[in-house]
Amino acid sequence: MTLSGTVERIEARTPAHRDRAIDGLRALALIAVPTGHWLLGGFTLDGGGALHNASPLAVFGGFAPVSWVLQTLGVFFLVGGYASVLSYRRRPSTTVVWLRRRLARLGRPVLGVTAVWAGLIPPLYALGVPATTLRTASTLVIQPLWFVGVYLVVTALTPYCVRAAHRLGAWATAPLVMTVAAVDFLRYGPWSDSMPSWLSLVNILPGWLFAYQLGVCWAEDRISGRGARVLLIGGTLLFAALPAVFHYPASMVGVPGEARTNSHPPSLLVLALAAAQSGAAILLRDRIGRLLRRPVLWAPVVVINLSAMTILCWHQTAMLTAAVPASFLGAVPGLTTAPDSAGWILARPAWLPLFAVLLVVIGRYARGFEAPWASGTRTAKARRAAAALLAAGFAVFALGLA
Repeated sequence: MTLSGTVERIEARTPAHRDRAIDGLRALALIAVPTGHWLLGGFTLDGGGALHNASPLAVFGGFAPVSWVLQTLGVFFLVGGYASVLSYRRRPSTTVVWLRRRLARLGRPVLGVTAVWAGLIPPLYALGVPATTLRTASTLVIQPLWFVGVYLVVTALTPYCVRAAHRLGAWATAPLVMTVAAVDFLRYGPWSDSMPSWLSLVNILPGWLFAYQLGVCWAEDRISGRGARVLLIGGTLLFAALPAVFHYPASMVGVPGEARTNSHPPSLLVLALAAAQSGAAILLRDRIGRLLRRPVLWAPVVVINLSAMTILCWHQTAMLTAAVPASFLGAVPGLTTAPDSAGWILARPAWLPLFAVLLVVIGRYARGFEAPWASGTRTAKARRAAAALLAAGFAVFALGLA
């Protein structure tokens, strides 16, 4: 079938009631994840030919604004909250069954990628790939998957988020903001040395639940146009003030060697950016919807949404598919050379099309993990158990526990 035929078929199969703006926002947030990791992640090559993680932001701090644009998890959680409410309203039976199905849909691709990598490590090592490179690769593969765990938790809280939205409206996010602000105050204040190391972990749930709760409130019509403008303006002002006045790191992603990070776990700066992004998304919803009435723009949005978990789980593998073989060739500009020169900055964008092509090729096979697995038979149960065991072993290796 021709490209134009595919576009027409997608358009014809789209229900009239489909909220194209929500799908468009989700697609935008999804594409930003691999783009950010491919642009802001790099490698160094040691004397033994092994790859180590590196980032151009460690040298080029002036590129921090790129991370502001590409850190779109606020939009993803916003849209996730909105879509979860719609799905929750249409649940066919009990809340438990609804939640189990959503958790399974998110969990299958994660189990798939980790099980595959667990199976790849021994043959790659036997082929001469250094153990350090395999550790680096494993860290990169598992790095984006923290998001799925957090998303599973906030999804489980959907019924409570709906109740909070009905009772408090957008003010339901206030306790979340106050919690993150209080933890930041304790861990970054003059007394920070006396604070327990686990304190920052308190921010994980409220930090990412903030935008999700906004999405729930949006779906329940509890955020007006005025409220969206407050989010946009207030979030922007707070985002500007925190680095300038309270010395928050400018980068929205972790930078090797930096003692503080905004995203792991989320700081108040993450919430400020999420508030501004959410306000803008709500205000632009109608315009985005009208724009996506054009079939040629709508078709890629559909494809990206259908491959959401594949993109999230396998985009680092696509980059590694190019970088690991290249490490045997030595210093390859923009790929295995250290991201500390203008040459690397100029060369890295040229690799992005190759990463994208590799992701498409990998995705043709990996998308099978998003489909429901066979159940009921002994063989199916044995396969799931084996996949779970392999995934657990890979997680232990990637986290440095083995």
